[in-house]
Amino acid sequence: MDSIQTTVSGFSLDLGLLKEPIGFIRVLEWVFTIFAFATTGGYSGTTHFRVECPGSKDPIDVKPVFGYPFRLAAYPYEIPLCDGSAKNHTFLQGDFSSSAEFFVCVGVFGFLYCTATLILYLGYQHVYRQTTRGPLLDLVVTAAFAFLWLVSSSAWSKGLTDVKWATNPDHLVQNCTLCKPGDFPSMGRLNASVIFGFLNLILWAGNCWFIYKETSFHKNPTIEEGGAPGP
Repeated sequence: MDSIQTTVSGFSLDLGLLKEPIGFIRVLEWVFTIFAFATTGGYSGTTHFRVECPGSKDPIDVKPVFGYPFRLAAYPYEIPLCDGSAKNHTFLQGDFSSSAEFFVCVGVFGFLYCTATLILYLGYQHVYRQTTRGPLLDLVVTAAFAFLWLVSSSAWSKGLTDVKWATNPDHLVQNCTLCKPGDFPSMGRLNASVIFGFLNLILWAGNCWFIYKETSFHKNPTIEEGGAPGP
C-alpha cells in the first residue's frame, strides 16, 4: 500500500520531453501504430463479376464479400445458373489470416507499449532518467518491436498480395464460361496498412539511437569499454 502511494505521489506531469526526439518520436509511433492495425482490422471488401446468360439482356451481378482476418474459405457466395435451377454454392479460396493477425497483434501491443512509456516519460521522467535499468529496458523492447515490425510488415505485404490475387475478378471467372469480371475490390485501406507498417519500422528503429543516448553505455563510455570511470 505504501509503495502504491509513493508511486502515485511521485507522478509529476512534464511535457518538456515531447520537445526532445525520444518523446516526439514516441508520439509518432503511437499514432502510426494505431493507423497500422486500424486499417487492417475490421476491413470488409467486395469483389464483383457478372453472369451473362444467353438470351438475357440483363447480366446477373455476383458480389462475394470478404474481410479481416482473411480466411477467405469462410465466405460463401452463390453463382446463379442460367437454366433456373438451384444456384451454385461456392467459396472464395485461401487462408491469409496468419500474416494479417500477426500484423495486427504487433500493432496492438506496440500501441500499449507506447501508451505505457509515454506515461512514464511525461509523469515519471525523474524515475526514468535516474535509473540505469529503465532506458536499457526501453532500448531492448524498442529494438524488439523494430524487428517485429520488419517481420510482420513483410509477411502482411506478401499476404495482401495473395489476397488481391484470390479476390481478383479475372481469377474468379476463369472456370465460368458465362461470367465476366467486374470491379476490383477497393483495397486502398489495406495498401495504406502496409505503408504504415514500414513507417513504424523506420520510426522504431530510428528511435533506438535516441533511447541509447539515455543509457549508461552512452553517458559513460568508459564503462562500455571496460575501463574504470574517472574521478
